[in-house]
Amino acid sequence: MISKYHKLELTMPEEVKKAERSKVVVLKTSPETVVEDYIRAQEMAGITEALDKSKPTILKDNISWHFLYPGANTTPWQLEASILGLQKAGYQEIVCVQNETVVTNAFKGERLNKYRGLFNKYGIEVKYNFRPEDIKWIKYEPKGELLILDKIYPEGFLIPEYFLDKNVIHLPTVKTHIYTTTTGAMKNAFGGLLNTKRHYTHSVIHKTLVDLLMIQKEIHSGIFATMDGTFCGSGPGPRTMVPVEKDIILASSDCVAIDAVAAKIMGFNPMDLEYIRLGHERGLGCGKIEDIEVLGEDISDWNFNFKVGDNLASTGGDMFWFGPLKALQKLMFHTPIVYGFIWASFLYHDYYWYPVKGKKYVDQFMNSKWGELFKTYPD
Repeated sequence: MISKYHKLELTMPEEVKKAERSKVVVLKTSPETVVEDYIRAQEMAGITEALDKSKPTILKDNISWHFLYPGANTTPWQLEASILGLQKAGYQEIVCVQNETVVTNAFKGERLNKYRGLFNKYGIEVKYNFRPEDIKWIKYEPKGELLILDKIYPEGFLIPEYFLDKNVIHLPTVKTHIYTTTTGAMKNAFGGLLNTKRHYTHSVIHKTLVDLLMIQKEIHSGIFATMDGTFCGSGPGPRTMVPVEKDIILASSDCVAIDAVAAKIMGFNPMDLEYIRLGHERGLGCGKIEDIEVLGEDISDWNFNFKVGDNLASTGGDMFWFGPLKALQKLMFHTPIVYGFIWASFLYHDYYWYPVKGKKYVDQFMNSKWGELFKTYPD
């Protein structure tokens, strides 16, 4: 069985395909102009065509680490520009939806990364998908054919009821990832759409991201993404990376295309990344750089030469997710034993890596032009 999106791709006339070519905007920016540049990028990428003005719009920021760490999280200027751009375009109801992971704290993350001051300043309501009083989770039966989620969750899986018939804007950063090589708009749906058992999917993460994008296209009234590359991340992301100042921003209504362009810029062949290739093949977006209309900067010669690598935590995890101990995966991660891994990861990242290795990068960021801009946002 072929999904309805793949059928559309197969039957679409060539001249229509060309006319509806996916657009990704890439702009150089500076602290003095970044908010205005983001709003311009959103307009160039067709945000008003992508999102229904009569529907509420969800801001789905990215807190990969609750600490301030350059390249890891949505930046305050990225968040502020999304709010101002939506308000300028006439969107009335804007709500931020936060999620937690087993090793991140949403409340701490939005405070330390200075989101809370923006929510207060612009009157943005915040809902937390892990609080039952905010969001109810309901069983969802996808209309399209799934690649993997029905096998991971044979009893069915839950999604937030609040997401139905609403727009969503994803706010990831340009960075690498230990499980997916790169991460961006497609990966940003992972925490929002899956519940606390989302770690069951790590060994099949690429197919999971494609399934989630298909589901998003079924449930959302519109999808858009901006991606921050003012500081990017190279290394064993999404946390323990080397921050790299690049002064760029991206925007698109095609999650596959914006991830493909970001991957190309970072130095990877997008179609070599399974989640981008599968998303392209299933007609959920465009993953081939030569078929994407890139507006703004000429990126043809850009190559940041980013690498992924491993840290202590990912090396141990890889042995169970992908390596010789894969047969023990269910025992280790589907039983209370998993809490041992959670605590080990928490202690390693928050109490060893961040103070011993990460703080020097934070200090460098705070002394940079972007750090000076960060200081201007209210605590």
